[in-house]
Formats: sequence, structure tokens, C-alpha cells
Amino acid sequence: MPDLPYSRDVEIVQLLASPIHRHEGRPADGPVPTSEVETRSSVEVRAGLGIVGDRHFGRLAHRQAAVTLQAAESLDALASELGLESAPGLAQTRRNILLRGVDIDALVGAELSLDSGDGEVVIRAHRPANPCAWMDVTIAPGSHRGLRRRGGIRAEPMTDGILRVGRATLRSSVPLN
Repeated sequence: MPDLPYSRDVEIVQLLASPIHRHEGRPADGPVPTSEVETRSSVEVRAGLGIVGDRHFGRLAHRQAAVTLQAAESLDALASELGLESAPGLAQTRRNILLRGVDIDALVGAELSLDSGDGEVVIRAHRPANPCAWMDVTIAPGSHRGLRRRGGIRAEPMTDGILRVGRATLRSSVPLN
């Protein structure tokens, strides 16, 4: 277990496990339709593999980016800036874990753990999850630019575990903002 001296209570607002890649082709063509509910009340995370049932699970090319995290505050700010009625969710941004209570974008390179009541799930944050042109289609025009430097992080799960929507404890190897 890595040394994670910094701790904060956070909220897991939403979880997403999508079995298909809905943003294929050109944004002008629109996302691939699905009738499946992709948001979950809990997800199973597997070390080195990702989230069970997600499109990136077990894919070697996505090992260091198998799990994506985003700050709810970033989506709230985007909604305010663009005059949206409500903040977008994970179905629009295609991230896996939406957290409230921490600047997740500041944690690139950190070791993290999330514990929502079933034990810690350790995650290594490798790089930013930069927004793409699809954001202008799935959220609203201006979203691609509006989410720069706050599109979340791509991470690799280091331990197995379960994450649930609700209160959680986030621990980190670096100070939390």
C-alpha cells in the first residue's frame, strides 16, 4: 500500500461503465445510440484492468488510462459559463467517476485511494483526460474549449475493489486542493 498522507471526505456523485465506445467517427455524426443505462450505483474495479463492464476493461492500450475521474465542480462551472440549465454528467463527458470536493485535475502523477465503504481502491493518476470536440456535441457548443485543463484525469487501478455513489474518503500522496 502506498504512503497516502493527505485525506479528505468527498462525494462520489456518479459512476459510469459503458460497454461501447459511443463517440466514434465524426462529432457531426452524433454519438452511437444505446438503450443501456450506463450510470451505476456501484462499480467493480480490477487492478491493472479497469472497471468491469467498461469499454476499456482489460485493453492493453488503455492500461494506464483504464479509469477516468472528473470533478463535479468543473462541470458546474462549465454549466454556469455556458448558461446551461444543469451541469452535464458522465454520460456526456464519458468519464467513469465523478467526484465532488477535490480539484481532481491537480492530481496528475499522484497515487490516490478512494474508499466508499467497501475498502480502499488504489489508483495511480497518470495524465490529464483532455476534452475532445465531442464535448461540443454531447454537452453544448463551447464545451470543448470550456473543459480545457479541467477535463479530469486518466488513471490506472492498482488494487481491486468496489466503489459506490455517496460519501467517500479520498487519500493522496500529494496535498489536496
